[in-house]
Amino acid sequence: MSTEEMLLNGEEKMEKAVNALKKEFASIRTGRANPLILDKVVVDYYGVPTPLRQMSQVSVQDGQTLVIAPYDKTILKEIEKAMIKAELGITPNSDGIVIRLTFPPLTEERRKEISKDVKKTAEDAKVAVRNIRRDMTDDLKKIEKSDNLPEDAVKDFQDKIQKLTDKYVKIIDEISAEKEKEVMTV
Repeated sequence: MSTEEMLLNGEEKMEKAVNALKKEFASIRTGRANPLILDKVVVDYYGVPTPLRQMSQVSVQDGQTLVIAPYDKTILKEIEKAMIKAELGITPNSDGIVIRLTFPPLTEERRKEISKDVKKTAEDAKVAVRNIRRDMTDDLKKIEKSDNLPEDAVKDFQDKIQKLTDKYVKIIDEISAEKEKEVMTV
């Protein structure tokens, strides 16, 4: 592996860590109806675990309510069971045609709990990025030994690795701050 491949590979992994964080944040409840919260819901559809959003139309009714209209009305009970099993923190209400999920406004205490979860999730993402940095540094040491890289070249690559790490840690901080603000907004 060359040093350039190592840098590209590391950056790709850091990008994946940030994308995983964004996906995780999308499923965190903020008091507003967000269809992404249903990404965790998997329905047993004739013995096949199927994501809910593939088998129904999901729409936001009034900012506080999600309406789930399954394409196959015969599986409404299965969808309800799957939603309860997914522990969304919201009880589904079915009228036999559609299922409604009404998001109650979050209490101040619950907002603070969610904010703590956001910080913890962001910190986990930063740890992942730092672990990638450590792996890149280890790879650099291997390349240094095998290719007899000069000391100043090694230092340049260490600087590049650190700049890359700083860039992604900053992105994680920005995403986290944005999500915290969204959670704390009443």
